[in-house]
Amino acid sequence: MDEVLGALRPAPYTEEPVRFTGHGGDYFRIWIVNLLLTIVTLGIYSPWAKVRRLQYFYRHTELAGSSFDFHGKPLRILIGRAIALAMVLVYNIAVRMQSVWTLVVIAVIALIAPWLLRNSLRFRLYNTSWRGTRFHFRGSVGGAYRVFLLNGVLTVITLYLLAPFAHQRLKAWQHNNSFFGKTPFSFRAGVGDFYLTYLLVFLGVAMFTTVAVTGGLNGILAPLMKQGGVLNPKAFFVSLATLWAALILIGLSIGSIFYAALTNLIWNNTGLGEHQIDCQISWPRMVWIAFSNFVLVVVTLGFFTPWAMVRLYRFQAESFTLLRTSDLTEFVDAEPEAVGALGEEAASAFDFDIAL
Repeated sequence: MDEVLGALRPAPYTEEPVRFTGHGGDYFRIWIVNLLLTIVTLGIYSPWAKVRRLQYFYRHTELAGSSFDFHGKPLRILIGRAIALAMVLVYNIAVRMQSVWTLVVIAVIALIAPWLLRNSLRFRLYNTSWRGTRFHFRGSVGGAYRVFLLNGVLTVITLYLLAPFAHQRLKAWQHNNSFFGKTPFSFRAGVGDFYLTYLLVFLGVAMFTTVAVTGGLNGILAPLMKQGGVLNPKAFFVSLATLWAALILIGLSIGSIFYAALTNLIWNNTGLGEHQIDCQISWPRMVWIAFSNFVLVVVTLGFFTPWAMVRLYRFQAESFTLLRTSDLTEFVDAEPEAVGALGEEAASAFDFDIAL
């Protein structure tokens, strides 16, 4: 009986934390060269800059003593960006024309966008590897039209009341169709989990915003009341600066809290074969890093950017832990597949963030 019960129990997990070994000083040399060459070449060098950036961060991200790698080809990315830029130009021209062609162009872009976004996922995953084994995405084109186009339209029609539903369907489609070699990922979070997370974040942000704005306004009005309605310029500008700082903090906090809550929800409900993923991003620390990075980048006129990027990436990466049930030697690489850079670069051009 004990042997039977033991067989039914889940295998014990061994924690395998993610490590990041990069440093701001090392990345600064890559960043400054990328920036200068991109400016000198009027943006043509940007695909090479992107590959160098991704390779630096991937190759300094380690799991179980082995680093990840990125294999994307700059020339293919350049071709994809050229086509994506052409699409953006056509869209802008059509919008300015304000004719029937505007609707035609928007409809065409809406129809091809799901295919491009699916191709984006295939490109990014296929060009990512760990221990020589590549990731893959097998989502269908029909699924892409359902999660991007249909759910997107329904979200807009319902004034974004269906946003958590659409988000859950998107992540379920992404993760359930992703593979590491031939081992599939799985996704367990339900629609109710997304609605609860959205609601809690919304309530927390609303309370924080109300307190911050009320405090800022009181700080502006207090000098007037003390002076009998006579404006004290120094006190007024100090209070105004405090209010602006509070608004910036609110803006950074909203994004950080939302990112931390949803990232924890998504990855804590994601598995890889028999293994599980644990994600513990602390939102207070996330807010602090975002705010302090913003201040330091402004004070240094942008030169702190490489250190800010490394600092944020390190915090995010090292918040992940793989709960493994084996020594990770069982993965078998899948057959290669041909994917293009067009989808990924078009997604970037239209400001879609769909990375897993």
